[in-house]
Formats: sequence, C-alpha cells, structure tokens
Amino acid sequence: MKVLKRFAYVMAVLLLCAAVFAAPQQAFAAKEVTVFAAASMTESMNQIAELYKKVAPDVKIVYNFDSSGTLKTQIEQGADCDVFISAGQKQMNELDVKADEKANPKKADFLMEGTRFNIVANQVVMIVPKGVNPKDINDFKDVATDKVKLIALGNSDVPVGQYSEEIYKNLGLWEQINKESKITFASNVKEVLSQVAAGAVDCGIVYGTDAATSKAVDVVAKAPADSHKPIVYPAAIMKKAKDADAAKAFIAFLKGPEASAAFEAVGFVIPAK
Repeated sequence: MKVLKRFAYVMAVLLLCAAVFAAPQQAFAAKEVTVFAAASMTESMNQIAELYKKVAPDVKIVYNFDSSGTLKTQIEQGADCDVFISAGQKQMNELDVKADEKANPKKADFLMEGTRFNIVANQVVMIVPKGVNPKDINDFKDVATDKVKLIALGNSDVPVGQYSEEIYKNLGLWEQINKESKITFASNVKEVLSQVAAGAVDCGIVYGTDAATSKAVDVVAKAPADSHKPIVYPAAIMKKAKDADAAKAFIAFLKGPEASAAFEAVGFVIPAK
C-alpha cells in the first residue's frame, strides 16, 4: 500500500513539473509570418528579418523568394502565404478583386481589404561580367549589333522580363533580337544575374538592386528614359493570413524608418506617401 502511495506521489510531482515547464513554452511559442517576395528583394528582406527580431523576438519571418509570377501562381493554388510582395503591379492585380476587369478577368479575391500599398521602386540596368567587357557593351541598343551574341532576359511571366521586352519593343529591336536568336530566357532575375556572372552570356538585364548587391557584375547602362513603365513593387496581406495581427505588425515595420533604410541601402527607392 505504501509503495502505491509513493508511486502516486512521484507521478503527481512529475506531472506538476511537466506542466510548469510546458507553460512558458506555450506562452512564448513563436508566431510565424510567411512572406512571398520577389527574388530581387532577397538581400534587403533578409536584412529586415534580422532587424525585426529585435522588435518582435517572438515572431519568425519565413520567406519564399521567387519570380512574382511563380509566387502568384502558388498563392492561387492554395499555398500558405500571409504577405505577398510583387515586383510588378500585374501579378498583384491578378489577385486583387478591386482591380479592373481587364487586369483581373477572373475576379480573383485574395487580398485583405485596405492592406495593399506600394512598398519600393526600382530601375532596370544592363550588366556584364565583372571586369569582362572586351566589346565595350555600354548601351541597350548594343544588343542589336555584333557586340552581343547572347543576352539573358527574364521570361515573359517574370516582371523583369516584361520590362525588358517593353524596353526593346520601344527601341524597335524586339523582333530583330528574337529573329537572330540572341536571347536566352531565365525563370527569374537571380538566374539572369547568375548567367551573366558566370560569363555564359555577353550581357543581361536586371534590376539595379540586384546589380548593386552583386560583386560579380558591372553595370554598363541604365534603361533609356520613358522606355518602360515605372517599376513599383506592391505589397499586401492575404485574406487567409494565419495571424492577421502578426502580419499587420510586420507590414507596419516594413513602412517604418529601419526597413526603409535597408531598402535604400541596396538601391531601392521609397515611393512618396
């Protein structure tokens, strides 16, 4: 009988200890905010996640970086996403029920009302391998000359690819460089950067921020004025965000001075409020 009482006492103590140790873990369980962001934001957003740890140590920022078109498709197919940041308005419009019918013919409705805003702006530049430019490529129009045998551009479903196509159509060179098979297409801007850095192509078109954060390429030209639409990155919280309050808090931080400084450090421009 005494053995049974002692056993019951020991078990009660063990259960009490387990409850005491479990309580703090439950109280301080980390929240997660899943952010789908354009690949061109990789460096700045990673830095911002580190800054956010000091402000909200109980929140873990989980990133998914890829082309905006790929990210948009993943969201449409049901991927868990709390915040979406696109490198172009097109991909965000296709998820925004308030966009006009031409921009969102399916009337897709994924955005939390009132949370969409323009977070940063960017520019388009031409790059060559670092220290390697024997043919003196220094103009977007050089792609139509013997100076360039192969140029890397983003696919048509990638914003940087759409801007590149728009530029060359405005320059009247798009059909020529396609006909001459001078283009190799990449799935996102980071792949363009990698092809140029590796010397697999003569040049490539990327965002200024990607070039600024790479030590393997040189910028030789900026896109001609008025040759493409303004490059503005929209951001929004998704309607199905797991924790809307945590997502809103992170968005508020993205609008603040610390995040703005991180964006500007890599060449982004903060749009006027």
